[in-house]
Amino acid sequence: MEIKQSTCNYCSLACNLEFYVEDNMIKKILPKKDYPVNGKFTCLKGINLDKQCSRYGKDKLPVLKDEYGNKRAISWNEAFELFADKMRYIQNKYGVESAAYISTGQITTEELALLGLVGRIHMGINGDGNTRLCMASTVMAYKQSFGFDAPPYTLKDLEISDTLVFIGANPAIAHPVAWSRVKKNKSASIVVIDPRESETAQNADIWLDIIPKSDIYLLYTLANVLIENNWIDREYIDNYTMDFDGFRDHIKKYNIASVEKNTGISSERVLELAQLIHNGKRVSFWWTMGVNQGYQAVRTAQAIINIAVMTGNIGREGTGPNSLTGQCNAMGSRMFSNTTALYGGRNFDNPKHRRDTAEILGVDEEKIPKKPTIPYSEIINRIDRGEIKSLWVIATNPRHSWANNKEFENAVKKLDFFVVQDLYGDTDSSKICDLFLPSVPLTKKQGSIINTERRLSAVVPVIDMGKDEMSDYDIFLGIGRALGMKQELEKWKTPLDAFNTIKELSRGMPCDITGIDYEMLVNSKGIQWPFKSGDKLLQDERRLFEDNIYFTQNGRMKFIYENVMENPCPVDSKFPYILNTGRISVGQWHTQSRTREINSGNSSIVKAAYVILNVKLAETLGIEEGDNVIISSINGNNSKFKARLSSMIKENQLYAPLHYIETNVLSVSVFDTYSKEPSYKYIPVNLEKI
Repeated sequence: MEIKQSTCNYCSLACNLEFYVEDNMIKKILPKKDYPVNGKFTCLKGINLDKQCSRYGKDKLPVLKDEYGNKRAISWNEAFELFADKMRYIQNKYGVESAAYISTGQITTEELALLGLVGRIHMGINGDGNTRLCMASTVMAYKQSFGFDAPPYTLKDLEISDTLVFIGANPAIAHPVAWSRVKKNKSASIVVIDPRESETAQNADIWLDIIPKSDIYLLYTLANVLIENNWIDREYIDNYTMDFDGFRDHIKKYNIASVEKNTGISSERVLELAQLIHNGKRVSFWWTMGVNQGYQAVRTAQAIINIAVMTGNIGREGTGPNSLTGQCNAMGSRMFSNTTALYGGRNFDNPKHRRDTAEILGVDEEKIPKKPTIPYSEIINRIDRGEIKSLWVIATNPRHSWANNKEFENAVKKLDFFVVQDLYGDTDSSKICDLFLPSVPLTKKQGSIINTERRLSAVVPVIDMGKDEMSDYDIFLGIGRALGMKQELEKWKTPLDAFNTIKELSRGMPCDITGIDYEMLVNSKGIQWPFKSGDKLLQDERRLFEDNIYFTQNGRMKFIYENVMENPCPVDSKFPYILNTGRISVGQWHTQSRTREINSGNSSIVKAAYVILNVKLAETLGIEEGDNVIISSINGNNSKFKARLSSMIKENQLYAPLHYIETNVLSVSVFDTYSKEPSYKYIPVNLEKI
């Protein structure tokens, strides 16, 4: 029996696992014990990676739907030629940008980079990723504050912080491996800021049960208290930051006297938190979707960054403003998909960056896009307006996951050509497409993934592909060749070629990985960027900003701030309750297309969509456990749910798992001003028993 080490492609931790293989079958999966991310532990999802495409996803050949709705399998060559002909026809008729794509953080970095070459450079179209739904706000926050999309931490910081502050984060459910590291930290004070008494909040020393979407008001008030008491690192501020005085003056109006009215948190509790941060020697701040998915999310994330930096909690062990991302390769997508940033985090409007990119790729500089892609929301808007006529969706399920998903359903009906490339031909999106391109799971792929702490790890083919099977990389190559790409693909014949090209594209950038050869990643502990040519790997876990130099032009961190916005979609008498959405189970993932194949997880998963409401509210409305209820949203839609009663949620709030399509029928088309990330966490609704 052969043992092969590879990477899990569920959450952003990207655990490494040992696959025990015999006769091209995975017999057993165990965690890679010495891997810095997960060590001896992995979650239910990772340990069942072999189940992917075991019950569903049996298609090997592309599937074409005719004008009458009938479906038939076609050859790969036929599919590639059809794709190329349809896309060329539509672009010639309606303009270059009449086609678009939506990708993912679930495929390898090499696949994302090749897609960026085919879609953005050769076809000249816009393409965004589903990372827009989870990470865009923090990306923008880091870029503006630090000068680059640069999460500064290593996961070990969870074990060595003396004060852990979780804001809009529930790692006990969403990141169980990260939570296992928290549990190793027996001396830390744990603070959770969350409107719901989440599983993480239940295990905290302090739970601040904040009014939904009042985080920024609380953070500005907290910062004001810290400054007024001189509980800040003035030397660090003076030497390594800019515009602190502007920030200090701006937040004076967010005073402790009004904090309870605006956040639900008393002045005494704010003072308690401020004192705890002041007394801490190694304070770290962690956030996820509760912050990112909001209408003022970028500035909220920057409020966290500001507090961490001004108290000197950055660039040292156990510190940092640390965002935990959602998907395994969200960072690979951000750095190398050629969508929101040019390859390697370069800028589209920088002549040198464009020139260097063209030279490395061996293409005409005029083919390099001059601006970032339009965001996901605008792609959907243009489809609805009839400006985009063809859409290519890769490894994601927007019919389910997009905010106010009825908008997506209605928009795609207007397309002339809708293509879905996925493991499964029966997702909500692939069921309604014109052409389905089946890919293989990660266990049959080669490439790399970049996790939430900037760690590159190898993806190796654990088992071989069967007859007619293709990876996403193979599909992109096939499409590129059908489109007439020849010279452009010379450096992309294999995923290893792509890795070497990516290395060159990173040269001289903060995410420089020119010192990494692919073989260094195989059977290794992974390597965090940056790792430049000539660097020596002295330790497995490295932090950014230990030298106190940031990626801004003057090398200083920038304090960024803004007035607290009015809620664009407040509750009212007609819609008096706030619906929050999020994960609910370690065994469920996104739209459940993959985790439905895990038998051990399915036993504990409720099949029908349900909503959690407070026991007292249920009593007032005459609702009992298991009753059918209708939730009506301010967006004009409604959904049916089973009622589940709990004291973990406030009386005026509801909580629905994101894993059910019924949930995002209700979400609103409200987006952060800067990141364009949807506001999933605050939906004014009404509720009635059926």
